[in-house]
Amino acid sequence: MQKKIGILCLVTVMILIMPKELYANKDMLQPGDQGRSVTLLQEKLVLLGYLETEPTGYYGNLTEQGVRKLQQDFNLPVDGVVGSRTSYQLMEIEKMARVVHGEARGEPYTGKVAVAAVIKNRIHSLEFPSSIEGIIYQDNAFTPVENGQFNLTPDFIAYHAVKDAWKGWDPSSGSTYFYNPETATSQWIFNNTSPKLKIGKHLFAGYAE
Repeated sequence: MQKKIGILCLVTVMILIMPKELYANKDMLQPGDQGRSVTLLQEKLVLLGYLETEPTGYYGNLTEQGVRKLQQDFNLPVDGVVGSRTSYQLMEIEKMARVVHGEARGEPYTGKVAVAAVIKNRIHSLEFPSSIEGIIYQDNAFTPVENGQFNLTPDFIAYHAVKDAWKGWDPSSGSTYFYNPETATSQWIFNNTSPKLKIGKHLFAGYAE
């Protein structure tokens, strides 16, 4: 356990490069590959709990198994290869983790998963864009994107919250909104949403029809 925590801490404090650079110089990453792009992939797999060894820069059996688990959990074709779809999913995970870290830092783990679930729920709502990227960058959608906290490095807890939400855990009970009633300044959120439950300091709500 101490070794696992040590690996997570080591990876967390590294300067993380957005996953679009995972295979910047080739079409995909696959078993047998090696180099910086593989190291970046392995760092993400460690943070998500799919790889329990230190990054080596070599795409071996453990890395392939980790990629397969990621693909299975995120409803991707399970082939153990990081092509365009898997790489794009890693970018979306990264962005969601940054929102979770910015919005729910200091909140209980359930609250972090609930924030990630709200993002996922918006994909299935006609009120919002149909992609993670569109949802996150929608005007005034998330405070961290507006105030720069989105650029902070997420910890491994934020990544796990995203993974748990994507696998189906929804502590928000289907909510598409959340806010802190003590600090929220937008009257729109008070007048147009219907609170469902409270987790930590956040109220989770749906659109009031």
